[in-house]
Amino acid sequence: MRIIKNPAWVFYLGDTDSLIEEKTGKWMYFFDGEKGAQVASEMCNKSVQEDVVVEAKHSNSIKGVACFYLNCDDMGAHKKIIEFFISNGLIAKTKTGKYYNISFKLDAQTGAGEYGSDFSSDIKLSNFIDLYTGEWVV
Repeated sequence: MRIIKNPAWVFYLGDTDSLIEEKTGKWMYFFDGEKGAQVASEMCNKSVQEDVVVEAKHSNSIKGVACFYLNCDDMGAHKKIIEFFISNGLIAKTKTGKYYNISFKLDAQTGAGEYGSDFSSDIKLSNFIDLYTGEWVV
């Protein structure tokens, strides 16, 4: 594994690259504060070390986002990263205990400037698990 840092990002790159540019996207974990930044760093490192994903990155600051990359049509990879997120507490729950319905975002959507209320994803956590029980629906 290689770790590459620049002023904006810290990248964690696996030994192989199976990402296909037009299919590449990410599940994201947002953090705020020193503890959150430490969690993001540890989880990016761990996800690549354990072959959950082939590439991950996080903002090089104490507030930002960690991105875990895979091809949008790789159902096995989606399952691996969702299991990783759940087992490592990376998906918040509502007051009623339901998982938030986080979205998978294609890099093409990022490149097109789709953020905030302008962003809509066809791939959401609810496509894979029951948000109340955490059990797989696919």
